[in-house]
Amino acid sequence: MRKLIYVFFILVATNIVAQQTVTTILKGKVDANVLDLDGIYIVNLKTEKSGITENGGYFSIAAVPGDTLLFSSIQLKGIRIALEKEHFQKELFFVKMEPMINQLPEVLVRRYDNINAVSLGISPKGIKHYTPAERKLKTAGDFKPIQLLGILGGSLPVDPILNAISGRTAMLKKELEVEKKELYLQQLENMFDENHFVNHLKIPPEYVKGFEYYIVENERFTTVLKSKNKTMTDFLMGELAVKYNEIIACENE
Repeated sequence: MRKLIYVFFILVATNIVAQQTVTTILKGKVDANVLDLDGIYIVNLKTEKSGITENGGYFSIAAVPGDTLLFSSIQLKGIRIALEKEHFQKELFFVKMEPMINQLPEVLVRRYDNINAVSLGISPKGIKHYTPAERKLKTAGDFKPIQLLGILGGSLPVDPILNAISGRTAMLKKELEVEKKELYLQQLENMFDENHFVNHLKIPPEYVKGFEYYIVENERFTTVLKSKNKTMTDFLMGELAVKYNEIIACENE
């Protein structure tokens, strides 16, 4: 009888240990005021398992309540989070990270719209002006399969093919997209000041910059923004502000 009792307790203890060691997959999203959220390093300090965020800051990693996750990136401040049961009960676990800011001395910049390369006679009127990212991509060449027909005429361009194979073209295209978003942000800030976002759109002051990054990711919004129609731009921002405030509310629950 005593042996049966020992066997019973051993089975119960084994079952408890097994239940405690069941690992689940935690799914989440990193939120930060930067354009590029992929490639953020995540490590479970207890199990030493690691992973990286995908496009948009989404991630998944094996973990259980009680584990500690470390999030780190070159452009963001590192953060450690001790996981609790409620973190696993949500569909997505949101992680707020802060950008790495280098404080620079104050610089006064004056803008003179009437002074440019054309007015100074440096560049002819009507010529297309390329941005730095556009110039790099144009120099590297954007290979298209139809260019293989150049073999028949003996004029097959080599550089575009090599850049496509090495991944340089893809990298330059990504830089071009980042540059476009930076120009959209600059145009947006020239049209509306921070008070408009806070008082009119009801965006919390600490989330204004994040909201700006959020809306320039919207293709419909950037199309309206490029038209320079301030009324339509403000109207669409109002729709996106409602959705963004709902996201903030979910994060703060």
